[in-house]
Amino acid sequence: MFFFSTWQRYLILGLCALGAILAAPNVVPKSMLDGLPSFLPTRQISLGLDLRGGSYILLEIDGDTLVRERLEVLTDDVRSRLRAERIAYRDLKVANRAIQFSLVEASDRDRAQEALKTMPQPIVSALADPGTNVGGTDLTIDVSVEGQGRVALTDAGILAKKRSAIQQSIEIVRRRVDQTGVTEPSIQAQGADRILVQLPGVGDPKHIVQLIGTTAKMTFRMVNTNGDVTRPGPDSEALVSTDRTAGPASSKVLVYKKVEVSGENLTDAQPATDGQTGQWVVTLRFDRAGARKFAEITTANVGKPFAVVLDNKVITAPVIQSPIIGGTGQITGRFSAQSANDLAVLLRAGALPAPLTVIEERTVGPDLGADAIKAGLISVVVGLVLVMAYMSLAYGTFGHLANIALFANLIITIGGLSALGATLTLPGIAGILLTLGMAVDANVLINERIREEVKLGKKPLGAIEAGFSRAFSTILDANLTTLIKMALLFWIGTGPVRGFAVTISLGILISMFTATSLVRMMVGWWYARVRPTDLAVQGTKYRLRFVPDDTNITFMGWRNWGLGFSAALSLGSIALLYYPGLNLGIDFKGGILIEARTPEAADFTRMRAELGTLGLGQINLQEFGSSRDVLIRVEQQPGPDSAQQKAANLIRTTVEKAFPGAEIRRSEAVGATVSSELFQGGMIAMGLAIIAMLAYIWFRFEWQFGVGAVVTLLLDVTKTMGFFVLFNYQFNLVSIAAILTIMGWSINDKVVVYDRVRENLRKYKSLPLRELIDRSINETLNRTINTSATIFLATLPLVLFGGEALRDFSEVMLFGIALGTSSSIFIAAPILLFLGEGRLRGSKLVADPETKKPGAPKPAAS
Repeated sequence: MFFFSTWQRYLILGLCALGAILAAPNVVPKSMLDGLPSFLPTRQISLGLDLRGGSYILLEIDGDTLVRERLEVLTDDVRSRLRAERIAYRDLKVANRAIQFSLVEASDRDRAQEALKTMPQPIVSALADPGTNVGGTDLTIDVSVEGQGRVALTDAGILAKKRSAIQQSIEIVRRRVDQTGVTEPSIQAQGADRILVQLPGVGDPKHIVQLIGTTAKMTFRMVNTNGDVTRPGPDSEALVSTDRTAGPASSKVLVYKKVEVSGENLTDAQPATDGQTGQWVVTLRFDRAGARKFAEITTANVGKPFAVVLDNKVITAPVIQSPIIGGTGQITGRFSAQSANDLAVLLRAGALPAPLTVIEERTVGPDLGADAIKAGLISVVVGLVLVMAYMSLAYGTFGHLANIALFANLIITIGGLSALGATLTLPGIAGILLTLGMAVDANVLINERIREEVKLGKKPLGAIEAGFSRAFSTILDANLTTLIKMALLFWIGTGPVRGFAVTISLGILISMFTATSLVRMMVGWWYARVRPTDLAVQGTKYRLRFVPDDTNITFMGWRNWGLGFSAALSLGSIALLYYPGLNLGIDFKGGILIEARTPEAADFTRMRAELGTLGLGQINLQEFGSSRDVLIRVEQQPGPDSAQQKAANLIRTTVEKAFPGAEIRRSEAVGATVSSELFQGGMIAMGLAIIAMLAYIWFRFEWQFGVGAVVTLLLDVTKTMGFFVLFNYQFNLVSIAAILTIMGWSINDKVVVYDRVRENLRKYKSLPLRELIDRSINETLNRTINTSATIFLATLPLVLFGGEALRDFSEVMLFGIALGTSSSIFIAAPILLFLGEGRLRGSKLVADPETKKPGAPKPAAS
């Protein structure tokens, strides 16, 4: 039914009101929401770090160290078991991620197996000839015929240990960050061995990164005063000393491997000043067990040096003057107030189970975030005004109603993002703008369909009902294809790109409600009040039409030219991909990117000279916006992923020192591990998107439609990639978002044309396929032009006001709009003609069954 019942009207209006209520907290200061009752919505949209400033840090746990330390603990158990069973062995050591040893007597193999397989450790056991696994389920031991034994953690054991270590590390990192005073930090696991740390408002994370990345594993050991530091015995090791009180000659200290007291026995650590010397120290308090051990070791070793070891470095080695029996102590060693406080923070938070390495770091200054918010708001307002003006000019009254629904779509989207606790990012703002353009696509389809029904002679009420009902399947197909690609983008993306995917997806879902339910209800109210004998979407009442209503362009007559030109452009684009190739951003090739703003116009010559002395390889400088803004790109540094972060800190320090008053507005450092994963994930997402489109179109239409759509998509993608190369745009995760969005827009347009072809195949039984396709394109031409115009108008403000960060994205989107529109007509349709000729309807496609001659269009009998 066209008219809605009372409960349906209340439901639609209730959903709109709910969206407005959920969105309302975003227009008032957060402080005003704190005292409101709990049943009222108080959630606001969280701003991403790229909008409010802050640091994004991805840490990876050192799995090799984790496994090695676990095996070192197991070594004592293996030694004890073998000795208890009086099994002779030699060369017991940890090597190649396993505990290795040799049996003196090969005949002891079975007894060794029985002794070791019962060890209460989370690994799997076996002891047999090489390549054979037998025995219990707690240990895995491979013993060669010559008597070589091996104990190793299984994959399941390693994974369990990593997960346990990650959870422990998250708690430790959270305690360390909380004690620095950072508000609203986000610390969460990412995968099996990574931790994502987001620190709002932190513009220079160097100090915090150092805090959270330090293992802080502290032990107390006796100093070996009788050994030779150049030749440590089996019970000792020479460790680097960071205590310079004894002079630079004491660079290493020989300490016993045995741990007398562990940092795990600490209950508190605080910075303080020594009452006699006035120097900064760190006071310690131990638990009961630690106090007892500390008292015993200091009582038995008065007059001997006692080393405090932090992360395998001796920070101090004082001589025990007297027994320490109170459960307290202090660490001395030329501390400053900051270093004493940092060490106390580390010790209070506890030691990490394994080192954490920074493999990705992105930082945005608060000023840049504020600029991004301002640019985003301007872009949204201008885009909304342009789209609404176009709809009013194009569709009159029906355009006004669509604009009301469009505004409701924006409000409900904001409310939905608030309710979900979603994070709005700069790409997310771009997603809102694109959603505005895509949302009116459904209204364009409906209005054009109503117009066609009126031209066929239907009364206003029948035309409106037919327009809504017949456009629904096309709207559903077009939006589902977009949702599929956004799901893939969310899967492979990081924070800002995921925000883009969430915003687009939510906006699309809401647009289906506002376009098909809200607008339909408002049209019903309008019709009941006005009772028109003619519709405002007919004839001269149309205010804006780029294409005449009764076009009869023979597009298929140009099919060979279109296909040939497209193939040539795609081949040229492929050649450009080989040389000079894509300008990969640091997302995909690793490296460092820093945006700096100098007090005056940037002196590129001097800055290049200053940075050139750092020995970091090729450094590219580029003006970025104003003459004061400089974009610094540095190639990926050799060595581990942490080398990128160290080089980034060096560049920041050099710029700030050489140019006093310079502001680091943005900093990104991505290691090889993350960059390769992101690139692989991006390519996989694009491939899966194409496969998903083929499957969906094949399922909804016939295989000829699916193949035609996918081949056209491939040609569109190659041209877009060539566009990136031609204009030297950076190719990164945001670029993947742009390509997937272009693919979504392109497939939407093809679905509309294909849907009309399918409808006309049922409607005109004897019309040749070539003429039928031409007819279908002409019938949907105004819809194609109007939708392209609304998307263009929504994207244009990003080019004008969105700033440098989104300029490449928005310009590529404009190119994609033109590309998708033309490819539907000149590529997808000719491919369908080639594949479908003689197949979609057999001989009926080329001749009238009665006259055996090409038939004229005639509707099917009802």
